[in-house]
Amino acid sequence: MSRAREILAETFGFPAFRPGQEDVVERLLAGTNTLCVMPTGAGKSLCYQVPALLKDGPSIIVSPLTALMDAGLAANGVNAAAIHSGRSREENVAAWMAFKSGEAKLLYLSPERLMTERMLSALEPLAPAMFIVDEAHCISKWGASFRPEYEMLTALKQRFPNATLGAFTATADEATQADIAAKLFDRDGDVLVHGFDRPNLSLAVKPKQGWKAQLIEFLEPRRQAAGIVYCLSRRQTEEVAELLCAEGYRALPYHAGLSPETRRENQESFMAESGVVMVATIAFGMGIDKPDIRYVLHLSLPGSMEAYYQEIGRAGRDGAPADAMMLYSMADARLRRQFIEEEGASEDHRRREHKRLDALLAYCEATQCRRVALLAYFGEGGAEACGNCDVCLDPPELIDGTREAQMLFSAIARTGERFGGGHITDVLRGSATEKVTARGHDSLPTFGIGADKAKTYWQGLIRQMLAGGWLELDISGYGALRLTPAGRAVLKGEGKVEIRQIVTKRENRRTKTAIAAAAEGVDDELLARLKAVRRDLASEKGVPAYVIFSDASLIDMCLIQPRTLDEMASVNGVGPKKLKDFGETFLTALATSA
Repeated sequence: MSRAREILAETFGFPAFRPGQEDVVERLLAGTNTLCVMPTGAGKSLCYQVPALLKDGPSIIVSPLTALMDAGLAANGVNAAAIHSGRSREENVAAWMAFKSGEAKLLYLSPERLMTERMLSALEPLAPAMFIVDEAHCISKWGASFRPEYEMLTALKQRFPNATLGAFTATADEATQADIAAKLFDRDGDVLVHGFDRPNLSLAVKPKQGWKAQLIEFLEPRRQAAGIVYCLSRRQTEEVAELLCAEGYRALPYHAGLSPETRRENQESFMAESGVVMVATIAFGMGIDKPDIRYVLHLSLPGSMEAYYQEIGRAGRDGAPADAMMLYSMADARLRRQFIEEEGASEDHRRREHKRLDALLAYCEATQCRRVALLAYFGEGGAEACGNCDVCLDPPELIDGTREAQMLFSAIARTGERFGGGHITDVLRGSATEKVTARGHDSLPTFGIGADKAKTYWQGLIRQMLAGGWLELDISGYGALRLTPAGRAVLKGEGKVEIRQIVTKRENRRTKTAIAAAAEGVDDELLARLKAVRRDLASEKGVPAYVIFSDASLIDMCLIQPRTLDEMASVNGVGPKKLKDFGETFLTALATSA
């Protein structure tokens, strides 16, 4: 280890290892197969680069993205090579020759390139001393980011029995850790968990209520800082980048639909310049080691707690204060659940992913310290309140919400537990939509009993009831709300509900009567275009036009002019099924008129 400390100082310029690093280096140098779970930004690359320089034979680093490989090549003083599709054949050949000759001691490869018979056969005479698997959670079907190509790595232990195997990840719960260790080295090794806490990150979550205004409000005091804004789609990524550029920000888009040259150019600008906003899908970030990222803003709900933790971990790697803000809505959750169902994975996998999303929603609706909730999810219970998240700094007011919860549960039960939040809200608020009247729900005792509460109030209460386990979503029923045993007990008067104070802004939305009254102010040409789209859809499906959308819904679209599915979900009469079936079609019609 004394030689390892010398390498650390002489090659990398660090006087000492950070907490946790030395344990890993010591095990890898001793030839112990090791899985290390280490927080993002804790310096995991040093944990294998130092041993790689000290071992007699060469080392292979398995990386999922070319960005990660190139980041490895840029490491101070480490003579490394990389072979990947982003380089020319001549560059790849030169890299291989440098590695084969011993000039480069580290070779970065993707799992699919490594596990070809040609590459494995070429490596055997070189007797690699060590294989390092980065982003190791990708190998586990219990993980949130399983990648089939990673599973091929299970053959390494048998093919190279004398090589030390190392695996690194920032996001793995206990089940995922056990699965990685079993697959990579048949549990013949150590598992080191060095904590998930990032105390310099200030955590905050807000319900999405006009995301454009919320985006500008968040970024305004951070104009000179570098940050990442994560979006759910390529389209939104482009839209947000354009919006921010119009507001005077240096904002660059990054998503898989851009050319490799554009992505590389934008990434290099972000890494090199100060005050750049990278507006990106999840395609951006893995392997990005820019220490002075001061914030990460999610404009939509991430896919899981693991994804959220990994993405916010890109902020504040220099240890200085940084902010992690998330905006979310139930429309986000609905879309995420649709993504899970459409993945084509096994039923067990889908069930696990829904549970992960449930955990993230509960985190969003937390009434106690967010850091405590985050660490508890990853198995680190007993943490004290951080004093640095929005809940600690501005504690929510907890009030007795039993009466309102019973009203909500009654409406759900009386409508047969077959409808989503939008319809239930209409019943509670006494909105006589076509869907409500067609099913006779305007004659229920619960019709209109919640008319004194804003629509956003009921949306917020539904979120808290889902997060708290009083309600659940029927995924196969397009997001219908169902009562859990705990919810039924409250409905029967056998339990109480405490809720976070739901602050509602003054509604911009209008009742059906008001919308009808405002129809004279609607763009007649736009309304006619939407009616034509509705007529064509109705003809195609052989149903009356109102089955597609009512006139009130089309008028509402003209008034709001939604540009995203999230905004379309707020239109009167647009439920989960219609959003899925017709949302994009009407968004296209609205965009054509812009």
